[in-house]
Amino acid sequence: MRTLTTTLENTAGRFGGVNLLPVAVALVAFVLIGAPSSWLTLTVAGLAMGMMLFLMASGLSLVFGLMDVLNFGHSAFVSFGAFVSATVLAGMGAWLTADSWVLNSLALAASYLAAICFGLVAGWFFETVIIKPVYRDHLRQILITIGAMIVAEQAILAFWGGTPFSVARPHFLEGSWIIGDVSIEIYRAFAFTLGAAVFVMLFFVLNRTRIGLLIRAGVEDREMVEALGFRVDRLFIGVFMLGSALAALGGAMWAGYETLITPHMGAELMIVVFIVVIIGGLGSIEGTLLGAIMVGLMSNYIGFLAPKLALASNMILMVAILLWRPNGLRPAVK
Repeated sequence: MRTLTTTLENTAGRFGGVNLLPVAVALVAFVLIGAPSSWLTLTVAGLAMGMMLFLMASGLSLVFGLMDVLNFGHSAFVSFGAFVSATVLAGMGAWLTADSWVLNSLALAASYLAAICFGLVAGWFFETVIIKPVYRDHLRQILITIGAMIVAEQAILAFWGGTPFSVARPHFLEGSWIIGDVSIEIYRAFAFTLGAAVFVMLFFVLNRTRIGLLIRAGVEDREMVEALGFRVDRLFIGVFMLGSALAALGGAMWAGYETLITPHMGAELMIVVFIVVIIGGLGSIEGTLLGAIMVGLMSNYIGFLAPKLALASNMILMVAILLWRPNGLRPAVK
């Protein structure tokens, strides 16, 4: 039996291996759903959701997998990114509603840039003041980051109030493309494209640049890298800041996706984000992308086929993956 399983895995590996899992899930869903138009609409929605989850989860995966830091306060960056972006968009309402895609794009870019800058600064402060004293102490990391998450939620309540905050979308991202019987929401297509662009950038930086090489080397043998004259602590601060900025960007995109946000948004998303990281494998950008797409597709397909199982579908998927691959689909760190 074990030999047969190994043979099947080797055969699948020649054709893409675990990377084919989203394709397999989509094909099974196509058979079960039956209606091609509904299947395509759900698939696009799942891919868009997966890309936004990837942005939020990729930073956590890097920090968790490469730096061995359990940051339960990651949700704070998501929530603050959403509210900062929404506030900037609200202040540029005239540009958002203008019949000019240039003004729309400038308003959207300004809101995303504000969220990213906040994430960078907040990430630096969080790592320097809160995380640095508790490196290599997981219990204290959990306690102190959960406390930071609670403080962040209360700060959002103090600044923006407890009522749901409405998020405006740029005029050029409103509506849907109608292709035959298929309806594709423009914002979802935009979210997928932006998420894919961020993935390509991260992959290039981590695998094709000197900084990425030093980060990976610092994780494997910190003493040797420091002996060569490099400051590993500064590299890790950069990784933490990058992860926080990505979380803030993901929160900003999710705000536009939902159009109505609350101070508890980040905490509610953290369960799904952790599931994505665990499914994909620690420290792996490729694994995080794979896990996020799997979760996005499963959520939409199960929500359509069996709505009562929608909330449990992600947990069931995680259990199934871990029974098969205890380290996740494509872990960089075991």
